[in-house]
Amino acid sequence: MADTIVNTGKTAAPAERNEVRALRENPRASVLVIGGGINGVGTFRDLALQGVDVALVERGDYCQGASGASSHMIHGGIRYLENGEFRLVRESVVERNALLKTAPHYVKPLQTTIPIYSTFSGILAAPMRFLTHRQQGQPRERGAFLIKAGLTMYDWFSRDGGSVPRHRFAGRRASLAQLPDLRDDVRYTATYFDASVHNPERMTLDVLRDGLNANPDVRATNYVSAVGRSGEAVTLRDELTGEEFPFTADVVVNATGAWVDGTNDSLGEPSSYMGGTKGSHIVLDHPALLAACAGREMFFENTDGRIVLIYPIEDRVLVGTTDIDVDVDEQPVCTPEEVDYFIDLIGQVFPDITVEPDHVVYSFSGVRPLPKHDETQPGFVSRDYRIEQRQDRVQGRDVTTLSLVGGKWTTFRALSEHMTNDVLEVLGRRRAVSTAGLPIGGGKGFPKTASAEKAWVMSHAGDGLSAERVEGLLIRYGARASEVIDHLRAGSDRVFDSTPELSERELAYMVEHEQVGHLVDVLIRRTSLAFRGLVTGELLRELGDALAPLKGWDAETVIAEIERAERVLREWHNVDVKDLVA
Repeated sequence: MADTIVNTGKTAAPAERNEVRALRENPRASVLVIGGGINGVGTFRDLALQGVDVALVERGDYCQGASGASSHMIHGGIRYLENGEFRLVRESVVERNALLKTAPHYVKPLQTTIPIYSTFSGILAAPMRFLTHRQQGQPRERGAFLIKAGLTMYDWFSRDGGSVPRHRFAGRRASLAQLPDLRDDVRYTATYFDASVHNPERMTLDVLRDGLNANPDVRATNYVSAVGRSGEAVTLRDELTGEEFPFTADVVVNATGAWVDGTNDSLGEPSSYMGGTKGSHIVLDHPALLAACAGREMFFENTDGRIVLIYPIEDRVLVGTTDIDVDVDEQPVCTPEEVDYFIDLIGQVFPDITVEPDHVVYSFSGVRPLPKHDETQPGFVSRDYRIEQRQDRVQGRDVTTLSLVGGKWTTFRALSEHMTNDVLEVLGRRRAVSTAGLPIGGGKGFPKTASAEKAWVMSHAGDGLSAERVEGLLIRYGARASEVIDHLRAGSDRVFDSTPELSERELAYMVEHEQVGHLVDVLIRRTSLAFRGLVTGELLRELGDALAPLKGWDAETVIAEIERAERVLREWHNVDVKDLVA
């Protein structure tokens, strides 16, 4: 699991967290959800809305695994059409259209362009790929005819509940006029709309908080793992203190992604469901590449048959992704070979733009929770999900385990609804509330137009908060920023010297409301500072000193937290700040 590094050296024993105490002192719930990625958190929210007493535990931080290492896309999966996954595509585009409305603070329309270099290429190979789910011989690029057919079908799937424009084609001259840095042998470009989620970690926190606010009987905590089972009770361990305690539930939902089999094994229920693949990405600070994208995602097939994306996120450019079989017990990292691979493929689209490894400010890699696929090539493995149910009689009680196999970001609400319905059936209860169309967190009341956003910012600026600072808060929290602003103004505050994007009182708000367990959580999952390559030694020191009184850390613990953050960034994200840490 990403970011699970054990501190070394003698430090003060951390105090028991309120969230852990709530589990230990009341060690029973109707449902225990194991896994704090988007699907586990989505299921937690849905169950909470039904009035079910549900508890959730996550062995690392929320959205730390595959959910946080995604391509930041909310999409229908046009390439799944070629695999015949029509149900998944339809569900995906419906959920994409809905998220544009229910989570407008994080989910934004994304114009996507496919550069095309031939007219009829791939026509003969496509039927065989469809029938066998395998690449036959050397990969052949898809020509305009195939892409046109796929996008026409994609538009048809996108009809319900959406307002995104239909696709359009442009010839060579128009394509180069719109995107002058493209290869000059481009014949056509095809452009359509999907969506992106710039802050998947913060959106996961929003969904979690909606669940916590929906039902006073529910509980959730990060840095708690399920390590065994004794009779009917699951043994939980606080990963920050080492304390273990029993917890009992009628239904256990295993939503641990690629680690589902490992979790089942620790519970005494061995399974062999999973066969995840590694997907890596790099983030570049490259103004010329950013300008070349012209606000669009470039989506294309590389010469080796892999699907590739290049697109802007704020003032950075995200490039991905690989699809490599991997051992889930090994920490996934983006290797130097993968970095070279990404740089090479950028040159295949924008040949006159020079990209060097020094332009990479951050990298990340995750393991997709794909089903076991034996000899099936990774690119052809289904991205759909299924739920495996197992029921056991333990000490005179029925204990049901539901294991989630697969799942993708875009469909998390529909998947969570499916899982919740299965849980309710086991519990003998009926659904009381639908999550369809329900606003998510700071999406409720979020300004609907650019002018409305500007007006919102100006109405909340002043009294020590600049318009730029308020705008940053609106981006980070959505409409919930008003609550954060009230917190900032309720006492003396100071913006950090090392970044204008964070202040002492906002950090205190995060600790109080967002379960910050480690310093690195702030850098990677509460802000985008690490993603954008803005972490410095000075920032680590300032955050460590500011977190100390909030978390009860002594001086040795602060040093250990700074070293831990530096180690996570260096070893798993290729960000070296060691020389800046005194």
